[in-house]
Amino acid sequence: MMVKNILGFIVKYGSLLIGAAVAIVPVLVVIIGSFKSKQEFLTTGVLELPKNFTFNNYVTAFVDGQMLTGFKNTILIFIASIIGKLLLGTMIAYVLDRFNFKMKKVILALFLLATLIPGITTQVATFQIINGMGLFNTIWSVIVLNLGTDVIAVYIFLQYLKNIPVSLDEAAILEGASYFTIYRKIILPLLKAPMITILIISGVGIYNDFYNPFLYMPSPDLKVISTALFAFKGPYGTDWPVILAGVIIVILPILIVFLTLQKHIYNGVSGSVK
Repeated sequence: MMVKNILGFIVKYGSLLIGAAVAIVPVLVVIIGSFKSKQEFLTTGVLELPKNFTFNNYVTAFVDGQMLTGFKNTILIFIASIIGKLLLGTMIAYVLDRFNFKMKKVILALFLLATLIPGITTQVATFQIINGMGLFNTIWSVIVLNLGTDVIAVYIFLQYLKNIPVSLDEAAILEGASYFTIYRKIILPLLKAPMITILIISGVGIYNDFYNPFLYMPSPDLKVISTALFAFKGPYGTDWPVILAGVIIVILPILIVFLTLQKHIYNGVSGSVK
């Protein structure tokens, strides 16, 4: 029995240590490499500390990569997309939960069906639609693409709405409130926790998105932080230390937001399970 307990202890904590190493080592490689010169990066080990710490890579990444422009465009896309996603997601969940109408089950099935279709298979049609709307090479092209409400958001909102008594709606109707007033003054405030959860889950995807801005916003003035890093990769070589410094600059804002709101994320996910 003692041997089994020891083996169980080794397996349990050994797997945790391996998982932690797999997650931490790449981060250490990025941090250490961002402080090395290009020559030192190519001639030393990835985990070997730099002989002379330098912040020149961070300055180069921020200035030459036009990170300020990238942050400005990214923030605009992020704010517009998140507001649209939250409003559409809560409205759809409110209608599906509180009202009975024909085609309700069909609409839910279509949402689920849409998640089963790989996005890459519809890119030709999507590009033609965006181009036909005159949005190609504008910041609105990516915003419109991001406004599509995902099923996970609708599902989480639906689970929370089931725990909100319908009697609140009925009492508000007796007081003369319209359905929109009920949604705005009762439903939205009570959906604060899942909204913060969706803000982080979808926000990280919007913040890190490279494909859509690269395809639909090719103008240099419309670069975002993900495409700004691409400027240091070319046919004649790649400046990895500068790219790694840019990665650190990109990671810091979203990391701070995540650490600040992580309690709300866990509460939102646990609440949706209940």
